[in-house]
Amino acid sequence: MKIIKNYKLAAFFFTMTLIISCLKDDDYEVPNTDPVAPIINGTVITINTLNSLLEQEQNANGNDVLSFTESDLFISGFVISNDKAGNIYEELVIQDLSVNPSRGVKVLINVSPLFTTFEFGRKVFVKLDGLSIGYNGGVLSLGFRDGNQVLAIAESLMDQTIIRATELSEIEPLSINISDFSAAKTNLYLRLNDIQFNRNDALGENRKTFAAESEDEFNGERNLESCIEGFSVILSTSTFSDFKAIEVPQGRGYLDGILTYNYFGDTFNIVLNSPETIYFDSTDRCDPVEVDCGLAETIGSNVIFSELFDSQEDGESITGNGWINYTQEGSRDYEAYFSDGGNENPSLGISASIGSYNSNDDSTIAWLIMPEIDFDAQDGETISFKTSNSFSDGSILMLLFSSDWDGNPNTITASTWDSLTGAYIVQDDDFYGDWYPSGNISLDCINGKGYIGFKYIGSGKEDFDGTYEIDEIIINSN
Repeated sequence: MKIIKNYKLAAFFFTMTLIISCLKDDDYEVPNTDPVAPIINGTVITINTLNSLLEQEQNANGNDVLSFTESDLFISGFVISNDKAGNIYEELVIQDLSVNPSRGVKVLINVSPLFTTFEFGRKVFVKLDGLSIGYNGGVLSLGFRDGNQVLAIAESLMDQTIIRATELSEIEPLSINISDFSAAKTNLYLRLNDIQFNRNDALGENRKTFAAESEDEFNGERNLESCIEGFSVILSTSTFSDFKAIEVPQGRGYLDGILTYNYFGDTFNIVLNSPETIYFDSTDRCDPVEVDCGLAETIGSNVIFSELFDSQEDGESITGNGWINYTQEGSRDYEAYFSDGGNENPSLGISASIGSYNSNDDSTIAWLIMPEIDFDAQDGETISFKTSNSFSDGSILMLLFSSDWDGNPNTITASTWDSLTGAYIVQDDDFYGDWYPSGNISLDCINGKGYIGFKYIGSGKEDFDGTYEIDEIIINSN
């Protein structure tokens, strides 16, 4: 029995030795999984040219969609979207260059996920035959035409429409400021430097998640604000994303994402491939110092300062009554404004208005500052006012206080201005035809002398054309 077993064992080892000895090195190789370089038989145009062709169609024929029937026409670009985290769905965003890009386009396609085939940084060619270029959600988009819309490409046509190249590049984010946003920069991979989430989203007991709050029906919208220039932009996150329940970072730093528009195509948004592209390493936030004395339970009968603007001339700069009307950047200051309500946005008689609409200024920063108040001369001070807007968009109106400004307009920016946070100022999503009271804001915790003023930050660009109106300003004391 032992002999039979030994023979079987010896035969097994002999057979294995024979098999291995017959194999040469080049008979057993690891399969090559690298993509094969595609053969593009046709003309490759740039995404800029693609956009120009659409503009020509709009100007010549008034059409917002242009269809292609040429079988030998392609565009090329580098993939900057990644749907692995679920924040992007059935779309492939490509830009023309991996470094210093100038144009991007969204390719709509009924396939998910796409990152397994078209990785971040992968160069692709898109065959234009049968496709149409137009706008989807306000951004340049490729897909199938349905009337005056551009819809997603069918999954069965993906392989013959989107061609994977061998080149896989490192995408270098384009560093940009929020004030430099434009329609031409949508569908690009950008880097926003020195930014943070607004303190109402990132700090306190009610710190928000990316998109898991009760009010987040489809997307979570969180305010990102620039510590460089004061502008803000919405970070939009899908409620279907894997990271929706993660709390937004509390620090300050930079992030990389794709510039797009909101669902309605009228307000810039930033979209992340993943929260891993947020680099907020600093805990030194740039929040203004807040002065919050709370809301006053009673209002004193003594009027320290009041302004109804009824003595101002419609369309002229606000003057008199101790006002300092100062333009820090741009060409706009606060002007008297009157409307009888024909546009559903009536003024309260004559009001003060500030906005950057059609200014053509790269930036607008304007101040309207009340005369100095001695807070030690009385007690129980309060302030109240009303605000309205005409689509404030990306602009900001703030109520500020300074105890170290000397009253000279040339030293405004060198002085310390703290935020009076208790006052309600109209928001962009408030109805533009209504006037909103600030509430009776207590100033009783302020000592010494100081100035209260409004600061407006806006841009002359169409997508940041914000306008605010102010009226019925009253400061009372006991």
